[in-house]
Formats: sequence, C-alpha cells, structure tokens
Amino acid sequence: MFVQSNTIKATQCYVKDQLGPSFSESEIRKIFKLIICIRLGWKDSEFLLNQESRLSESDLLFVRSVVKRLLIGEPFQYILGETEFFGLTLFCSPSALIPRPETEELVQLILNSIDNSSPLSIADLCTGSGCIGIALGVNLPQASILFSDCSEEALDLARENASRNKVNGKFLRHNILNKDSFDQFLPDSFDVVVSNPPYIPQKDKDKLKPNVLDHEPHVALFVENNDPLIFYRRIALNAKKIIKSGGLLFFEINPDSSEDLVILLKDLGFVNIELMKDLQGKYRMLKVQNS
Repeated sequence: MFVQSNTIKATQCYVKDQLGPSFSESEIRKIFKLIICIRLGWKDSEFLLNQESRLSESDLLFVRSVVKRLLIGEPFQYILGETEFFGLTLFCSPSALIPRPETEELVQLILNSIDNSSPLSIADLCTGSGCIGIALGVNLPQASILFSDCSEEALDLARENASRNKVNGKFLRHNILNKDSFDQFLPDSFDVVVSNPPYIPQKDKDKLKPNVLDHEPHVALFVENNDPLIFYRRIALNAKKIIKSGGLLFFEINPDSSEDLVILLKDLGFVNIELMKDLQGKYRMLKVQNS
C-alpha cells in the first residue's frame, strides 16, 4: 500500500509529501479537503470530525489518481469536474475556461451598477461555462439571460450549469467574428451586455503557466498579435445597436490594452466610461453606457 494506513490523516500526509514541491501547504490542505469531501459526499464539518476514518481501497486509488494528474499539471478544477464561483457550484470541463476570481469581481461590479427594481434583459457574450450569466441570474431572478458562445461544447456546459443552479435562460450559438452574426439580435433588446472575450495576444503565450496553456481551450484565451481588440471592437460596434439607450456594457479586459480600449469606446460614442482595478491592482474591468 502506498500510504502508511488508510486513515484520512495518513492519506493527507501522503498527499502532502507528493505535492509539497509543487504546491503551498495551504493549497495542499484545500486540495485534500476537496478531494475527500467530494469523493465521500461530506460537508466541511464532517471532514474535520472524521480524521481517523478509514478510506476504502477504491477511495485511496482515487486520491492517488488525482495526485498523479496534478503532478503533470492538469488543473484541479478539471480533475474534480467542478469549481466554486460567486458562492455557486459550477461544472467544469476543458470545453471552457475555468472561472477566475477576477471575474467574480466583474459580476459584483454589474450588480452594484444596475437598478434591479424592474426586470432586466441581459446578454452574456462569450459565455464559456456560463459563470457570469448564471451568477447574475441567481442574484437577479427577474432578469432574462441570454447565453451565447461560438462553441457548442461550451454552450452545453453552460446549460448544465444553469440547470444545476436553477437559472432559466436562452442559449445561442453565436460567432462574434462572423460579419452578420449580430443580425439575429433585435435592436434595443438588452439593458446590459457583458463579455469576457479572448484577449491574450499570441506573443504572450509564454507568460502563461503550463497548467493553463496545456489544458484550457486556446480559442477562449488567445487573439492575433496584430489586432488584440478584435472581439471588443466587434462587440462594441454591435452593442450600440442592441443595447437600449442608457443601457450598460461591461467587459473583463487585458490590463495591457486598457488605454487603447478606452479610446476605441470613446470613438464609438459610448459615454461614462469607467476603468476599474481588480484586487491585484490591475485594470481588469470596464463599464460604459450607451448614449
């Protein structure tokens, strides 16, 4: 047997020994607790109270398989098949990016910026896992949410996540870069449009960690070096038509492109342009209003 005994406590020592060179102690504690709680269907309190409980052979093999996959760089969220976002549990798969903490900040910005006294119509473009639209739908139960993405696999994942969190919405396969793709939207049809589109230039690939570069979908990450604002331009041009007068457009952005993006949006006639920093002090969110 690869552990000294099959107790929770001994198995945790094994995980710490294996992952110690690659992860911090706090990360290992969190990883191990999640592995056990998801495998055994426990709550946090049960994990704390059952340190001397014994694992079955299949449970031990499951733990070892997770450790092996972590050691070759596979993201933990993909291994477990789920992640937490804005207090919600979402399914997670390589068909979409893993939801990030900075995107939670974008959701909070939207909730802080809108008047939810009346039903709202919201479009989540490049939805991926559906995390933004679903978090908004849970917190704005009267809102109607449209989820769109160019990937049918990502839309399937978004549908599963919406169902899991009891959010009703419409799902549309939509390639923003296709010339006439916005013709299917009605004019003045949305109070809010939000998007976290691809924004990393190909030249910056080497700045990403291997677990991101080797496992997360490149179509959701990268843009060509010669036009890093291509998605923002296409969305903003059409948002002028589909957002109601006075409605809001929100983006998650590449901090390196923030100044150029502000200029673009000013040139297109948007007003009340606001750049916001994330908790790391980087310009990561942008809010504008349709005139």
